[in-house]
Order: sequence, then structure tokens, then C-alpha cells
Amino acid sequence: MTTLGIRGAFFDFVDDPWKHVGREQEAARFHADGLMVIEDGRIVDFGAYDNIAPRHRALEVTPIADRLILPGFIDGHIHFPQTRVVGAFGEQLLSWLQVWVFPEELKYKDRAYAADAARRFFDNLLAAGTTTCQAFTTSAAESAECLFDEAARRNMRLISGLTGIDRYVPADYANTPEEFYRESKRLIGRYHRQGRSLYAVTPRYALGSSRALLEACQRLKSEHPDCWVNTHISETRDEIAAVQVEFTDCADYLGVYEKYGLVGPRFTGGHGIWLTEDEFGRFSRSGAAIVFCPCSNLFLGSGLFRIGRATDPRSRVRLAWGSDVGAGNRFSLLGALDEGYKIGMCNNAAVTDAAEAERNKISPYRGFWSITLGGAEALYLDEWVGNFEPGKEADFVALDWTAGPSALAWRQSLVGDRPRTVEQAADLLFGLMMVSDDRSVDETWVMGKRLYKKGE
Repeated sequence: MTTLGIRGAFFDFVDDPWKHVGREQEAARFHADGLMVIEDGRIVDFGAYDNIAPRHRALEVTPIADRLILPGFIDGHIHFPQTRVVGAFGEQLLSWLQVWVFPEELKYKDRAYAADAARRFFDNLLAAGTTTCQAFTTSAAESAECLFDEAARRNMRLISGLTGIDRYVPADYANTPEEFYRESKRLIGRYHRQGRSLYAVTPRYALGSSRALLEACQRLKSEHPDCWVNTHISETRDEIAAVQVEFTDCADYLGVYEKYGLVGPRFTGGHGIWLTEDEFGRFSRSGAAIVFCPCSNLFLGSGLFRIGRATDPRSRVRLAWGSDVGAGNRFSLLGALDEGYKIGMCNNAAVTDAAEAERNKISPYRGFWSITLGGAEALYLDEWVGNFEPGKEADFVALDWTAGPSALAWRQSLVGDRPRTVEQAADLLFGLMMVSDDRSVDETWVMGKRLYKKGE
């Protein structure tokens, strides 16, 4: 048994700050001098140093000084095979896929190419403080195998699966419904719930899916009900219009997935920018989740997601956040928080409901909850990750509030040499969220092992 202690300033969440309007700090937990005790990768004790240390007198303690230690970030929507097309210029969604994405993703039939990309992919995640992700692959089984194998080598928590698409795609990219079912079935047997890997039945999006492919997804989900389902929904108006032409027997985009029995707990639809009021309500009642991808929504000009509507307590939707690399132009979820804050503020130019306008505002509490415990709850991972409760896996990130742009130095001057209250810590986090970048990620730990250290 391997036991170690981490001492430092810890910030995590015990509740949803959107439920605590005007007193969001009640959802957070801060220990200016805390101690986390880890055995074999899991947290066994956590709290103020003076309270915890006497119970573990022989403990070897690793100090992480002058940092804010948060749970590892959770990226709910990212495309592993698009790492090399980040920042590709000048297209909106449907044309961007044809011009840039599909030609690149075809290369992932080459196992060596996919394996090298998987190493780079996880290197980038760790440097961004991300320890858990839900990722798309390609239509080639080699891409899924390389991604799962690399995640297992680093012992990182991953949700992924073979991506299914058989329409509006180059002929040599498409997988047939029969091939998709057969290969998905094999991959589920090999990877699902092995170590920290979880499998998602993955129709890329409704427009790219024939009815036969969606029937294959339905069959897989019915045979493996504890698998996840990961897809896209209502990203652009053009896409929605095309879906309505193709699926005339479905009232709306969500109705396509409902028809094939895919919507419910552990279903996530990326984007959801143009969902109707009725679709929001059905998301809420079903327990399904939306993943907000602010960077890609702005980069591709897809639209502004209605944060305030999704967080309406009358029909609250589970909400994770995603980088959506490569339409998202950075791996950093700190960057996603920056862009998400601005989307919320832009939304308020058109919102007349004062309560919705208030919910559009991304405070540091709402933001960092969304990429830690909130993301875990949305993806049904909170039994394993999301905060520092004993029993959970010891994934965490140490943020350096003095690194990055010089504007952060002014932020630090507000709290002195280190934060002493939850409000001071939140103020530093807001500065990191709005001004910072990957330079502020100093260390990233996975299951109690440091896998990333800036500069090493």
C-alpha cells in the first residue's frame, strides 16, 4: 500500500453554486492550510491540516506551497483526432468538417499515426490541468484502441468509443452500420469498465447517421445499458434544418435520439445552442446532459449558448463544459471559462428576464464548479471524481496564481502573499479564469501521482 499526504491550499465544491444565489461561497470549500491523505490513488482523509495531521503522524507529506489545489478539470467534449487541425482557418461547421476535419481524421487508420497523436493529446490535456475527458475518435477502430491504451498507460479516466458516421462523409471514411455495431461490441468487451476506461456509444451526429446506424446504436445501448452515449446536437441552424429534412417523422433534433432510445442518464449532446424550450425541458426530465463548448461556438460562429436557460431551476439541465478541440482553439478549460463568461454577458444584451440574466453570469464559483464537480455530475462520474471527498480518486491540479500575464500580479496584491478566505481564493480564481492560460498550470496529478510539472 502506497500512502502519501499533500499539504497546501485546497479549493473544491460540495454543492452547486447556482443553487446559492447571492451566497455562492456556501457551495465551495476552502482550506488555506489543508492536508489530503492518499492511499493507492484514492483520497482517504481530507481537511484542515491541524485536524487531519494528528491522525496520520507517520505520514510522508509533500508540500505544494503558493498554489491553489483544485480537483482535476473535466473536459466533457473533445475530439482526439483533431489535435493537428486546431486553428484551421475560415469555415463554419459543415464546410469545416469537409475541408479540414475528415481529411485529417482519415489518417487515423494508421496505427502509428494514431498512437503518436494519442501521446500528444494526453500531454496537452495534462498541461492544461485536465485529468478526465469524454472524447470522440474516428470511424477507424485503431483510433479508439490507441486512445484507450494511452489513457490506461497514464491511468487517466476516459469516456470514449468508436465514432459512427455513414452519411455526408467521404466514402473511405464512413463505417457501415454492421461494421460499427461489430467493432463497437468488440471494443466494449475490451475496454468498458477496465481500469478507469468507460465506453460511449458514439453516433457522431444525427445528420451523419442513417436510420440503420442509429438502430445499431439503439441495439448497443439496449445490450449494454451501463454504457454512455456521446454525440452532438443543435450546433448550427443549417444543421438543424438539414436534420428536419432527413427525419421528417421526428419533431426536432432531440427527437431523433429519443426515437432510437438513446436519451437518458449518461447521454450527452455537445453544444445545444439552438435547442427549443421543449427540448430543454425534455433534457431536464430525462437526466441527459448538454456540454457547453464556448471556444468552438465562437470560433466557428455557431451561436451563443443560453446558459441562463439551461440553469433555470424550474427545468435544470445537467451541464458540463468542453474544449471541443479542434474547433475549440485551445485545450485549456481556463480558456473555455474565459469565453463562456463573455458569452453569458453577450446573452444579457438580449435577455429581458432578470432572473435569467443573473444566471448567465459566470462567477468564479459557477465557473470552477462547472469544470470540476459540476462536470462530474453531468457525466455521471461524481462517484469517482469532482471534489476531494474521501473515497474519490486523487486527481488534482495545482494552479500558480503568479504565473502568466502580468495583470495577475495586481490580482495577487489584493490578497497578499496567499489567500486566507474562500472569498480571497475565489477572487484569485476569477483572475486566473479571465486573464490566465496554461502557464498557470504548475502541476497535474492523476491517482496520487504527479504526471505533469511545468518546465519538466
